Amino acid sequence: MARKTETKDATRQTTGKKKKTLLGAIEHIVQESRDSKLSAEAMARMAKDTRFLAKSFGITPRQAVLFSICMEKGPRRVDFDDLATFLDVSNIRILTYGDDIDALVRRRLLRYRDVKDEDEFDVPQPVIKALKHNEVYEMPPRTGLDCYELFERINQLFEDLNDDAIDAGTLYHELDLLMNDNPQVNFVAQLDDLEIGDKDDWLLLVLFCHLLVNKDDDDIRFGQMESIFEYTSDFNYARGELRSGTHSLMLSGLIEHICEDGIASPTRFHLSDSAKRRLLSELKLNAGDDKIADVVKAKDLTAKELFYVGENVRQVEELRSLLEPGKYQEVLERMKQHGFRTGFTCLFYGGPGTGKTETAYQLARQTGRDILVVDVPQIKSKWVGDSEKNIKALFDRYRELVRRSEQAPILLFNEADAIIGIRKQGASSAVDKMENSLQNIILQEMETLDGIMIATTNLTQNLDTAFERRFLYKINFVKPDAGVRQRIWQTMMPSLSESDARALATSYDFSGGQIENITRKATVNAILHGDEANDLARLTDYCNAERLDGSERRKVGF
Repeated sequence: MARKTETKDATRQTTGKKKKTLLGAIEHIVQESRDSKLSAEAMARMAKDTRFLAKSFGITPRQAVLFSICMEKGPRRVDFDDLATFLDVSNIRILTYGDDIDALVRRRLLRYRDVKDEDEFDVPQPVIKALKHNEVYEMPPRTGLDCYELFERINQLFEDLNDDAIDAGTLYHELDLLMNDNPQVNFVAQLDDLEIGDKDDWLLLVLFCHLLVNKDDDDIRFGQMESIFEYTSDFNYARGELRSGTHSLMLSGLIEHICEDGIASPTRFHLSDSAKRRLLSELKLNAGDDKIADVVKAKDLTAKELFYVGENVRQVEELRSLLEPGKYQEVLERMKQHGFRTGFTCLFYGGPGTGKTETAYQLARQTGRDILVVDVPQIKSKWVGDSEKNIKALFDRYRELVRRSEQAPILLFNEADAIIGIRKQGASSAVDKMENSLQNIILQEMETLDGIMIATTNLTQNLDTAFERRFLYKINFVKPDAGVRQRIWQTMMPSLSESDARALATSYDFSGGQIENITRKATVNAILHGDEANDLARLTDYCNAERLDGSERRKVGF
Protein backbone atom coordinates (compact mmCIF):
# COMPACT_ATOMS: atom_id res chain seq x y z
CA MET A 1 0.00 0.00 0.00
CA ALA A 2 1.28 3.45 -0.86
CA ARG A 3 0.09 6.99 -0.32
CA LYS A 4 1.14 10.29 -1.79
CA THR A 5 3.63 11.87 0.56
CA GLU A 6 1.84 14.65 2.44
CA THR A 7 4.60 16.26 4.48
CA LYS A 8 5.12 19.97 4.26
CA ASP A 9 8.61 19.44 2.88
CA ALA A 10 7.22 17.28 0.09
CA THR A 11 4.70 19.86 -1.05
CA ARG A 12 6.62 23.09 -0.44
CA GLN A 13 7.90 24.77 -3.57
CA THR A 14 10.16 27.80 -3.68
CA THR A 15 10.65 30.20 -6.52
CA GLY A 16 12.76 28.63 -9.25
CA LYS A 17 13.12 25.32 -7.38
CA LYS A 18 11.59 21.96 -8.12
CA LYS A 19 9.37 20.20 -5.60
CA LYS A 20 11.29 17.87 -3.32
CA THR A 21 10.82 14.18 -4.12
CA LEU A 22 11.60 11.07 -2.14
CA LEU A 23 14.05 9.76 -4.75
CA GLY A 24 15.70 13.17 -4.94
CA ALA A 25 16.26 13.16 -1.18
CA ILE A 26 17.63 9.61 -1.31
CA GLU A 27 20.03 10.55 -4.10
CA HIS A 28 21.37 13.54 -2.17
CA ILE A 29 21.80 11.45 0.99
CA VAL A 30 23.76 8.87 -1.00
CA GLN A 31 26.09 11.55 -2.36
CA GLU A 32 26.73 13.12 1.04
CA SER A 33 27.07 9.88 3.01
CA ARG A 34 29.66 8.13 0.84
CA ASP A 35 32.90 7.65 2.86
CA SER A 36 31.43 9.96 5.52
CA LYS A 37 31.75 7.59 8.51
CA LEU A 38 28.35 9.08 9.41
CA SER A 39 30.16 11.96 11.08
CA ALA A 40 28.29 14.81 12.74
CA GLU A 41 29.31 17.12 9.90
CA ALA A 42 27.93 14.74 7.27
CA MET A 43 24.68 14.29 9.18
CA ALA A 44 24.35 18.08 9.37
CA ARG A 45 24.79 18.38 5.57
CA MET A 46 22.08 15.79 5.06
CA ALA A 47 19.77 17.04 7.78
CA LYS A 48 17.12 18.53 5.53
CA ASP A 49 16.81 15.36 3.46
CA THR A 50 17.04 12.92 6.36
CA ARG A 51 14.33 14.82 8.23
CA PHE A 52 12.19 14.73 5.10
CA LEU A 53 12.55 10.94 4.75
CA ALA A 54 12.24 10.36 8.49
CA LYS A 55 8.97 12.27 8.66
CA SER A 56 7.62 10.66 5.49
CA PHE A 57 8.39 7.07 6.51
CA GLY A 58 8.16 7.34 10.30
CA ILE A 59 11.81 6.39 10.88
CA THR A 60 14.90 8.08 12.38
CA PRO A 61 17.38 10.22 10.40
CA ARG A 62 20.08 7.54 10.73
CA GLN A 63 17.67 4.89 9.49
CA ALA A 64 16.90 7.18 6.55
CA VAL A 65 20.64 7.17 5.66
CA LEU A 66 20.91 3.39 5.92
CA PHE A 67 17.78 2.91 3.82
CA SER A 68 19.12 5.29 1.17
CA ILE A 69 22.40 3.36 0.97
CA CYS A 70 20.47 0.09 0.60
CA MET A 71 18.59 1.62 -2.33
CA GLU A 72 21.92 2.60 -3.92
CA LYS A 73 23.84 -0.62 -3.23
CA GLY A 74 20.90 -2.89 -3.96
CA PRO A 75 18.08 -2.82 -4.02
CA ARG A 76 18.80 -6.57 -4.02
CA ARG A 77 21.32 -8.44 -1.84
CA VAL A 78 22.76 -5.78 0.44
CA ASP A 79 24.76 -6.86 3.50
CA PHE A 80 26.60 -5.23 6.41
CA ASP A 81 29.90 -5.41 4.50
CA ASP A 82 28.34 -3.28 1.74
CA LEU A 83 27.25 -0.68 4.29
CA ALA A 84 30.67 -0.66 6.03
CA THR A 85 32.51 -0.23 2.74
CA PHE A 86 30.19 2.53 1.57
CA LEU A 87 30.45 4.52 4.81
CA ASP A 88 34.16 3.70 5.30
CA VAL A 89 33.67 2.36 8.81
CA SER A 90 34.81 -0.87 10.46
CA ASN A 91 32.76 -4.05 10.38
CA ILE A 92 32.48 -3.85 14.15
CA ARG A 93 30.96 -0.40 14.04
CA ILE A 94 28.49 -1.23 11.31
CA LEU A 95 27.09 -4.06 13.42
CA THR A 96 26.07 -1.49 16.03
CA TYR A 97 23.49 -0.31 13.49
CA GLY A 98 21.76 -3.73 13.58
CA ASP A 99 18.85 -2.34 15.59
CA ASP A 100 18.29 0.25 12.86
CA ILE A 101 18.14 -2.47 10.20
CA ASP A 102 15.68 -4.41 12.39
CA ALA A 103 13.51 -1.28 12.62
CA LEU A 104 13.54 -0.85 8.84
CA VAL A 105 12.54 -4.51 8.44
CA ARG A 106 9.64 -4.04 10.89
CA ARG A 107 8.59 -0.97 8.89
CA ARG A 108 8.71 -3.22 5.77
CA LEU A 109 11.14 -0.87 4.03
CA LEU A 110 13.70 -3.70 4.09
CA ARG A 111 13.37 -7.43 4.45
CA TYR A 112 15.89 -10.10 5.41
CA ARG A 113 16.74 -12.49 2.64
CA ASP A 114 17.28 -15.23 5.21
CA VAL A 115 15.79 -14.63 8.62
CA LYS A 116 18.00 -17.31 10.16
CA ASP A 117 21.24 -15.31 9.88
CA GLU A 118 19.92 -11.77 9.13
CA ASP A 119 23.09 -10.99 7.19
CA GLU A 120 21.60 -10.03 3.82
CA PHE A 121 18.62 -7.82 3.14
CA ASP A 122 16.91 -6.08 0.24
CA VAL A 123 14.30 -3.46 -0.58
CA PRO A 124 10.91 -5.11 -1.33
CA GLN A 125 9.39 -4.52 -4.76
CA PRO A 126 6.26 -2.72 -3.43
CA VAL A 127 8.53 -0.13 -1.77
CA ILE A 128 10.45 0.44 -5.01
CA LYS A 129 7.22 0.71 -7.00
CA ALA A 130 5.87 3.33 -4.59
CA LEU A 131 9.09 5.37 -4.73
CA LYS A 132 8.91 5.50 -8.53
CA HIS A 133 5.67 7.43 -8.13
CA ASN A 134 6.94 9.57 -5.24
CA GLU A 135 4.68 7.69 -2.87
CA VAL A 136 5.34 6.45 0.66
CA TYR A 137 4.90 2.71 1.09
CA GLU A 138 2.77 1.95 4.09
CA MET A 139 2.00 -1.42 5.60
CA PRO A 140 -1.60 -2.50 5.00
CA PRO A 141 -3.89 -1.90 7.98
CA ARG A 142 -4.05 -4.76 10.50
CA THR A 143 -7.36 -4.02 12.20
CA GLY A 144 -10.98 -3.71 11.12
CA LEU A 145 -10.52 -6.20 8.28
CA ASP A 146 -13.17 -8.32 6.61
CA CYS A 147 -12.49 -11.98 5.84
CA TYR A 148 -11.19 -11.31 2.32
CA GLU A 149 -8.78 -8.63 3.57
CA LEU A 150 -7.67 -10.88 6.43
CA PHE A 151 -6.71 -13.63 4.00
CA GLU A 152 -4.80 -11.11 1.89
CA ARG A 153 -2.65 -10.35 4.97
CA ILE A 154 -2.33 -14.09 5.68
CA ASN A 155 -1.17 -14.64 2.12
CA GLN A 156 1.54 -11.99 2.47
CA LEU A 157 2.86 -13.62 5.64
CA PHE A 158 3.09 -17.03 3.99
CA GLU A 159 4.80 -15.40 0.98
CA ASP A 160 7.33 -13.89 3.41
CA LEU A 161 7.90 -17.37 4.85
CA ASN A 162 8.48 -18.82 1.38
CA ASP A 163 10.94 -15.99 0.63
CA ASP A 164 12.82 -16.68 3.89
CA ALA A 165 11.95 -13.17 5.05
CA ILE A 166 10.49 -14.64 8.24
CA ASP A 167 10.79 -18.01 9.97
CA ALA A 168 8.08 -20.35 11.26
CA GLY A 169 8.21 -18.86 14.77
CA THR A 170 7.76 -15.32 13.45
CA LEU A 171 4.97 -16.51 11.15
CA TYR A 172 3.07 -17.94 14.12
CA HIS A 173 3.62 -14.77 16.15
CA GLU A 174 2.48 -12.47 13.31
CA LEU A 175 -0.59 -14.60 12.52
CA ASP A 176 -1.53 -14.70 16.19
CA LEU A 177 -1.34 -10.90 16.40
CA LEU A 178 -3.37 -10.57 13.19
CA MET A 179 -6.12 -12.84 14.54
CA ASN A 180 -6.21 -11.03 17.90
CA ASP A 181 -6.56 -7.70 16.08
CA ASN A 182 -9.61 -8.93 14.11
CA PRO A 183 -11.99 -10.80 16.42
CA GLN A 184 -14.95 -9.55 14.35
CA VAL A 185 -14.09 -11.94 11.49
CA ASN A 186 -16.07 -15.18 11.73
CA PHE A 187 -13.04 -17.20 10.62
CA VAL A 188 -11.13 -15.90 13.65
CA ALA A 189 -14.04 -16.53 16.00
CA GLN A 190 -14.51 -20.09 14.76
CA LEU A 191 -10.76 -20.75 14.96
CA ASP A 192 -10.79 -19.58 18.58
CA ASP A 193 -13.79 -21.79 19.41
CA LEU A 194 -11.84 -24.85 18.25
CA GLU A 195 -9.39 -24.21 21.12
CA ILE A 196 -6.43 -25.80 19.36
CA GLY A 197 -3.75 -25.70 22.03
CA ASP A 198 -0.77 -26.98 20.03
CA LYS A 199 1.02 -24.22 18.09
CA ASP A 200 1.99 -26.50 15.17
CA ASP A 201 -1.54 -27.89 14.84
CA TRP A 202 -3.01 -24.38 14.82
CA LEU A 203 -0.53 -23.22 12.19
CA LEU A 204 -1.17 -26.32 10.05
CA LEU A 205 -4.91 -25.65 10.01
CA VAL A 206 -4.34 -22.00 9.05
CA LEU A 207 -2.03 -23.21 6.26
CA PHE A 208 -4.75 -25.48 4.85
CA CYS A 209 -7.25 -22.59 4.91
CA HIS A 210 -4.71 -20.25 3.30
CA LEU A 211 -3.91 -22.66 0.47
CA LEU A 212 -7.58 -23.20 -0.31
CA VAL A 213 -8.59 -19.53 -0.19
CA ASN A 214 -5.50 -17.84 -1.65
CA LYS A 215 -4.11 -20.55 -3.94
CA ASP A 216 -7.28 -22.45 -4.80
CA ASP A 217 -5.41 -25.57 -3.68
CA ASP A 218 -7.47 -28.30 -2.02
CA ASP A 219 -4.92 -31.08 -2.56
CA ILE A 220 -2.16 -30.60 0.03
CA ARG A 221 1.07 -32.61 0.11
CA PHE A 222 3.78 -32.93 2.76
CA GLY A 223 6.16 -30.68 0.81
CA GLN A 224 3.79 -27.76 1.36
CA MET A 225 3.71 -28.29 5.13
CA GLU A 226 7.37 -28.65 6.10
CA SER A 227 8.27 -24.95 6.19
CA ILE A 228 5.78 -24.12 8.97
CA PHE A 229 7.58 -26.36 11.48
CA GLU A 230 10.48 -24.86 13.41
CA TYR A 231 12.11 -28.25 13.95
CA THR A 232 12.46 -31.15 11.50
CA SER A 233 11.71 -33.63 14.28
CA ASP A 234 8.31 -32.00 14.86
CA PHE A 235 7.52 -32.19 11.15
CA ASN A 236 8.51 -35.86 10.96
CA TYR A 237 6.31 -36.66 13.97
CA ALA A 238 3.32 -34.82 12.45
CA ARG A 239 3.90 -36.52 9.09
CA GLY A 240 3.67 -39.95 10.73
CA GLU A 241 0.40 -39.04 12.42
CA LEU A 242 -1.02 -37.63 9.20
CA ARG A 243 -0.10 -40.75 7.25
CA SER A 244 -1.80 -43.00 9.79
CA GLY A 245 -4.84 -40.73 10.22
CA THR A 246 -4.18 -40.25 13.94
CA HIS A 247 -3.30 -36.55 13.81
CA SER A 248 -5.44 -34.43 16.14
CA LEU A 249 -6.81 -32.35 13.25
CA MET A 250 -7.95 -35.55 11.54
CA LEU A 251 -9.46 -37.04 14.69
CA SER A 252 -11.46 -33.83 15.16
CA GLY A 253 -12.72 -34.01 11.57
CA LEU A 254 -11.03 -30.84 10.33
CA ILE A 255 -8.74 -32.34 7.70
CA GLU A 256 -8.89 -35.69 5.95
CA HIS A 257 -7.17 -37.90 3.41
CA ILE A 258 -8.13 -37.38 -0.22
CA CYS A 259 -9.91 -40.45 -1.56
CA GLU A 260 -9.96 -41.64 -5.16
CA ASP A 261 -12.08 -44.62 -6.20
CA GLY A 262 -12.76 -45.28 -2.53
CA ILE A 263 -9.06 -45.52 -1.61
CA ALA A 264 -7.57 -42.97 0.80
CA SER A 265 -4.20 -41.52 -0.16
CA PRO A 266 -1.83 -41.37 2.85
CA THR A 267 0.12 -38.46 1.36
CA ARG A 268 -2.66 -36.13 0.14
CA PHE A 269 -4.97 -34.10 2.36
CA HIS A 270 -7.65 -31.42 2.31
CA LEU A 271 -10.04 -29.60 4.59
CA SER A 272 -13.19 -31.56 5.35
CA ASP A 273 -16.48 -30.18 4.05
CA SER A 274 -17.61 -29.49 7.62
CA ALA A 275 -14.40 -27.50 8.26
CA LYS A 276 -14.97 -25.45 5.11
CA ARG A 277 -18.53 -24.67 6.12
CA ARG A 278 -17.54 -23.77 9.67
CA LEU A 279 -14.36 -21.78 9.08
CA LEU A 280 -14.84 -20.29 5.61
CA SER A 281 -18.56 -19.61 5.35
CA GLU A 282 -17.92 -15.87 4.81
CA LEU A 283 -16.03 -16.62 1.60
CA LYS A 284 -18.90 -18.59 0.04
CA LEU A 285 -16.63 -21.44 -0.98
CA ASN A 286 -18.30 -24.45 -2.51
CA ALA A 287 -17.99 -27.23 0.06
CA GLY A 288 -20.10 -29.79 -1.79
CA ASP A 289 -18.98 -33.37 -2.35
CA ASP A 290 -18.61 -32.75 -6.07
CA LYS A 291 -16.10 -30.21 -7.27
CA ILE A 292 -17.81 -28.57 -10.19
CA ALA A 293 -14.88 -26.58 -11.58
CA ASP A 294 -11.10 -26.75 -11.73
CA VAL A 295 -8.64 -23.92 -12.22
CA VAL A 296 -6.04 -24.45 -14.93
CA LYS A 297 -3.10 -22.04 -14.60
CA ALA A 298 -2.05 -20.12 -17.72
CA LYS A 299 1.57 -21.17 -17.17
CA ASP A 300 0.54 -24.84 -17.26
CA LEU A 301 -1.17 -24.63 -20.65
CA THR A 302 0.77 -26.13 -23.55
CA ALA A 303 1.13 -24.18 -26.78
CA LYS A 304 -0.71 -25.81 -29.64
CA GLU A 305 -1.02 -24.72 -33.25
CA LEU A 306 -4.62 -24.41 -34.42
CA PHE A 307 -5.95 -24.11 -37.95
CA TYR A 308 -8.98 -22.05 -38.88
CA VAL A 309 -11.00 -21.58 -42.03
CA GLY A 310 -11.99 -18.30 -43.62
CA GLU A 311 -13.68 -15.86 -41.25
CA ASN A 312 -12.65 -17.87 -38.17
CA VAL A 313 -9.08 -16.64 -38.59
CA ARG A 314 -10.10 -12.99 -38.22
CA GLN A 315 -12.67 -13.65 -35.47
CA VAL A 316 -10.30 -15.57 -33.21
CA GLU A 317 -7.47 -13.07 -33.74
CA GLU A 318 -9.79 -10.16 -32.95
CA LEU A 319 -10.91 -11.83 -29.72
CA ARG A 320 -7.31 -12.61 -28.76
CA SER A 321 -6.39 -8.96 -29.32
CA LEU A 322 -9.29 -7.78 -27.14
CA LEU A 323 -8.26 -10.11 -24.33
CA GLU A 324 -4.68 -8.83 -24.23
CA PRO A 325 -4.34 -7.26 -20.74
CA GLY A 326 -3.73 -3.67 -21.86
CA LYS A 327 -6.42 -3.63 -24.55
CA TYR A 328 -8.91 -5.46 -22.31
CA GLN A 329 -8.55 -2.85 -19.56
CA GLU A 330 -8.93 -0.03 -22.08
CA VAL A 331 -12.10 -1.57 -23.50
CA LEU A 332 -13.54 -2.03 -20.00
CA GLU A 333 -12.99 1.63 -19.16
CA ARG A 334 -14.61 2.75 -22.41
CA MET A 335 -17.61 0.49 -21.84
CA LYS A 336 -18.05 1.84 -18.31
CA GLN A 337 -17.95 5.42 -19.63
CA HIS A 338 -20.82 4.62 -21.98
CA GLY A 339 -22.83 2.81 -19.31
CA PHE A 340 -22.50 -0.60 -21.01
CA ARG A 341 -22.14 -3.97 -19.28
CA THR A 342 -18.49 -4.88 -18.97
CA GLY A 343 -18.71 -8.67 -19.07
CA PHE A 344 -17.12 -10.40 -22.07
CA THR A 345 -19.45 -13.31 -22.94
CA CYS A 346 -18.48 -15.52 -25.87
CA LEU A 347 -20.20 -18.46 -27.55
CA PHE A 348 -18.10 -20.92 -29.57
CA TYR A 349 -20.35 -23.21 -31.60
CA GLY A 350 -19.84 -25.77 -34.34
CA GLY A 351 -19.30 -29.45 -34.96
CA PRO A 352 -17.18 -31.74 -32.78
CA GLY A 353 -13.42 -31.52 -33.24
CA THR A 354 -13.41 -28.06 -34.83
CA GLY A 355 -11.22 -26.49 -32.13
CA LYS A 356 -13.75 -24.72 -29.91
CA THR A 357 -12.40 -25.90 -26.56
CA GLU A 358 -8.74 -25.76 -27.57
CA THR A 359 -9.23 -22.19 -28.82
CA ALA A 360 -10.44 -21.19 -25.34
CA TYR A 361 -7.34 -22.77 -23.79
CA GLN A 362 -4.98 -21.10 -26.25
CA LEU A 363 -6.62 -17.69 -25.73
CA ALA A 364 -6.05 -18.14 -21.99
CA ARG A 365 -2.41 -19.11 -22.53
CA GLN A 366 -1.67 -16.31 -24.99
CA THR A 367 -3.18 -13.60 -22.79
CA GLY A 368 -1.76 -14.90 -19.49
CA ARG A 369 -5.14 -15.77 -17.97
CA ASP A 370 -5.98 -18.72 -15.76
CA ILE A 371 -9.07 -20.63 -16.80
CA LEU A 372 -11.85 -21.96 -14.54
CA VAL A 373 -13.19 -25.03 -16.35
CA VAL A 374 -16.73 -25.99 -15.34
CA ASP A 375 -17.81 -29.63 -15.17
CA VAL A 376 -21.32 -29.04 -16.55
CA PRO A 377 -22.77 -32.48 -15.65
CA GLN A 378 -21.73 -31.98 -12.01
CA ILE A 379 -23.77 -28.79 -11.79
CA LYS A 380 -26.99 -30.73 -12.22
CA SER A 381 -27.16 -32.43 -8.86
CA LYS A 382 -29.57 -35.31 -8.35
CA TRP A 383 -30.95 -33.42 -5.34
CA VAL A 384 -33.44 -30.75 -6.31
CA GLY A 385 -32.23 -27.40 -5.05
CA ASP A 386 -28.53 -28.29 -4.98
CA SER A 387 -28.06 -27.35 -8.62
CA GLU A 388 -29.03 -23.77 -7.91
CA LYS A 389 -26.65 -23.71 -4.94
CA ASN A 390 -23.89 -25.16 -7.11
CA ILE A 391 -24.23 -22.56 -9.85
CA LYS A 392 -24.40 -19.68 -7.35
CA ALA A 393 -21.32 -21.02 -5.58
CA LEU A 394 -19.56 -21.30 -8.95
CA PHE A 395 -20.14 -17.66 -9.85
CA ASP A 396 -19.22 -16.57 -6.30
CA ARG A 397 -15.97 -18.46 -6.68
CA TYR A 398 -15.32 -16.90 -10.09
CA ARG A 399 -15.94 -13.39 -8.73
CA GLU A 400 -13.42 -14.05 -5.97
CA LEU A 401 -10.87 -15.31 -8.52
CA VAL A 402 -11.35 -12.13 -10.57
CA ARG A 403 -10.88 -10.01 -7.45
CA ARG A 404 -7.66 -11.77 -6.46
CA SER A 405 -6.12 -12.18 -9.93
CA GLU A 406 -3.86 -9.72 -11.69
CA GLN A 407 -5.53 -10.70 -14.98
CA ALA A 408 -9.20 -11.64 -15.00
CA PRO A 409 -9.42 -15.42 -15.54
CA ILE A 410 -11.69 -17.06 -18.11
CA LEU A 411 -14.82 -18.93 -16.99
CA LEU A 412 -15.28 -21.84 -19.41
CA PHE A 413 -18.53 -23.77 -19.72
CA ASN A 414 -17.42 -26.60 -21.99
CA GLU A 415 -20.12 -28.55 -23.86
CA ALA A 416 -22.73 -26.29 -22.33
CA ASP A 417 -25.70 -27.62 -24.32
CA ALA A 418 -27.34 -28.99 -21.17
CA ILE A 419 -27.58 -25.62 -19.43
CA ILE A 420 -28.15 -23.08 -22.21
CA GLY A 421 -30.87 -24.95 -24.11
CA ILE A 422 -34.40 -23.73 -24.69
CA ARG A 423 -36.25 -23.24 -21.41
CA LYS A 424 -39.35 -25.37 -20.87
CA GLN A 425 -42.65 -23.53 -21.06
CA GLY A 426 -45.22 -24.34 -18.40
CA ALA A 427 -42.80 -26.55 -16.51
CA SER A 428 -44.63 -28.68 -13.97
CA SER A 429 -42.19 -31.37 -12.84
CA ALA A 430 -39.61 -30.64 -10.17
CA VAL A 431 -36.80 -31.42 -12.60
CA ASP A 432 -38.10 -29.07 -15.30
CA LYS A 433 -38.60 -26.31 -12.74
CA MET A 434 -35.08 -26.86 -11.42
CA GLU A 435 -33.57 -26.63 -14.93
CA ASN A 436 -35.47 -23.43 -15.68
CA SER A 437 -34.37 -21.96 -12.35
CA LEU A 438 -30.79 -22.94 -13.13
CA GLN A 439 -30.90 -21.20 -16.50
CA ASN A 440 -32.47 -18.08 -14.99
CA ILE A 441 -29.61 -17.84 -12.48
CA ILE A 442 -27.03 -18.12 -15.28
CA LEU A 443 -28.84 -15.46 -17.32
CA GLN A 444 -28.83 -13.10 -14.31
CA GLU A 445 -25.15 -13.77 -13.67
CA MET A 446 -24.32 -13.03 -17.33
CA GLU A 447 -26.05 -9.66 -16.97
CA THR A 448 -23.75 -8.63 -14.11
CA LEU A 449 -20.64 -10.56 -15.11
CA ASP A 450 -17.36 -8.84 -14.32
CA GLY A 451 -14.94 -10.93 -16.30
CA ILE A 452 -14.74 -13.27 -19.29
CA MET A 453 -17.08 -16.18 -19.95
CA ILE A 454 -16.80 -18.65 -22.83
CA ALA A 455 -19.37 -21.36 -23.56
CA THR A 456 -18.90 -24.08 -26.17
CA THR A 457 -21.72 -26.04 -27.77
CA ASN A 458 -22.35 -28.36 -30.71
CA LEU A 459 -26.11 -27.78 -30.90
CA THR A 460 -27.01 -24.17 -31.66
CA GLN A 461 -30.51 -25.01 -32.87
CA ASN A 462 -31.48 -25.70 -29.25
CA LEU A 463 -30.00 -22.46 -27.90
CA ASP A 464 -32.47 -20.37 -25.91
CA THR A 465 -32.91 -16.92 -27.47
CA ALA A 466 -32.32 -15.25 -24.09
CA PHE A 467 -28.86 -16.78 -24.01
CA GLU A 468 -28.20 -15.88 -27.62
CA ARG A 469 -28.86 -12.19 -26.86
CA ARG A 470 -26.46 -12.22 -23.92
CA PHE A 471 -23.45 -13.55 -25.79
CA LEU A 472 -21.43 -10.57 -26.99
CA TYR A 473 -19.22 -12.59 -29.33
CA LYS A 474 -20.48 -15.61 -31.28
CA ILE A 475 -18.05 -17.62 -33.42
CA ASN A 476 -19.18 -20.47 -35.64
CA PHE A 477 -16.28 -22.90 -35.91
CA VAL A 478 -16.51 -24.64 -39.29
CA LYS A 479 -14.79 -27.82 -40.35
CA PRO A 480 -11.51 -27.29 -42.24
CA ASP A 481 -11.50 -27.35 -46.01
CA ALA A 482 -9.15 -29.61 -47.99
CA GLY A 483 -6.32 -27.07 -48.01
CA VAL A 484 -6.44 -26.59 -44.25
CA ARG A 485 -6.80 -30.36 -43.68
CA GLN A 486 -3.60 -30.91 -45.65
CA ARG A 487 -1.75 -28.43 -43.44
CA ILE A 488 -3.08 -30.19 -40.33
CA TRP A 489 -1.92 -33.58 -41.62
CA GLN A 490 1.56 -32.27 -42.40
CA THR A 491 1.87 -30.43 -39.09
CA MET A 492 0.81 -33.40 -36.99
CA MET A 493 2.81 -35.89 -39.08
CA PRO A 494 5.88 -34.08 -40.45
CA SER A 495 7.14 -37.34 -42.02
CA LEU A 496 4.10 -37.47 -44.28
CA SER A 497 4.83 -36.54 -47.89
CA GLU A 498 3.00 -33.65 -49.45
CA SER A 499 1.23 -35.91 -51.95
CA ASP A 500 0.06 -38.35 -49.24
CA ALA A 501 -1.16 -35.48 -47.07
CA ARG A 502 -3.06 -34.05 -50.02
CA ALA A 503 -4.60 -37.44 -50.80
CA LEU A 504 -5.81 -37.94 -47.22
CA ALA A 505 -7.11 -34.37 -46.96
CA THR A 506 -9.03 -34.74 -50.20
CA SER A 507 -10.46 -38.16 -49.46
CA TYR A 508 -11.55 -37.71 -45.86
CA ASP A 509 -13.66 -34.79 -44.66
CA PHE A 510 -12.23 -34.91 -41.14
CA SER A 511 -12.15 -32.30 -38.43
CA GLY A 512 -8.87 -31.35 -36.76
CA GLY A 513 -9.82 -33.49 -33.76
CA GLN A 514 -10.34 -36.54 -35.92
CA ILE A 515 -7.01 -36.06 -37.69
CA GLU A 516 -5.35 -35.77 -34.28
CA ASN A 517 -6.96 -39.07 -33.23
CA ILE A 518 -5.50 -40.81 -36.26
CA THR A 519 -2.00 -39.40 -35.76
CA ARG A 520 -2.11 -40.47 -32.09
CA LYS A 521 -3.11 -43.98 -33.18
CA ALA A 522 -0.20 -44.04 -35.61
CA THR A 523 2.17 -42.94 -32.84
CA VAL A 524 0.87 -45.66 -30.49
CA ASN A 525 1.39 -48.22 -33.24
CA ALA A 526 4.99 -47.08 -33.71
CA ILE A 527 5.65 -47.34 -29.95
CA LEU A 528 4.07 -50.80 -29.62
CA HIS A 529 5.56 -52.41 -32.72
CA GLY A 530 8.70 -50.37 -33.28
CA ASP A 531 7.55 -49.55 -36.78
CA GLU A 532 7.98 -45.83 -37.43
CA ALA A 533 6.74 -46.12 -41.01
CA ASN A 534 3.16 -45.02 -41.51
CA ASP A 535 2.49 -45.54 -45.19
CA LEU A 536 -0.63 -44.37 -46.97
CA ALA A 537 -2.29 -47.79 -46.83
CA ARG A 538 -1.96 -48.01 -43.06
CA LEU A 539 -3.19 -44.43 -42.54
CA THR A 540 -6.11 -45.17 -44.83
CA ASP A 541 -7.10 -48.08 -42.58
CA TYR A 542 -6.94 -45.77 -39.59
CA CYS A 543 -9.10 -43.21 -41.41
CA ASN A 544 -11.70 -45.83 -42.29
CA ALA A 545 -11.77 -47.04 -38.70
CA GLU A 546 -12.35 -43.47 -37.48
CA ARG A 547 -15.80 -43.59 -39.12
CA LEU A 548 -17.65 -45.83 -36.67
CA ASP A 549 -20.87 -45.76 -38.68
CA GLY A 550 -19.14 -46.58 -41.96
CA SER A 551 -20.27 -43.31 -43.53
CA GLU A 552 -18.16 -41.18 -45.83
CA ARG A 553 -15.55 -43.91 -46.22
CA ARG A 554 -13.53 -43.40 -49.32
CA LYS A 555 -10.60 -45.56 -50.30
CA VAL A 556 -7.62 -43.68 -51.65
CA GLY A 557 -6.58 -45.10 -54.98
CA PHE A 558 -2.92 -45.97 -55.33
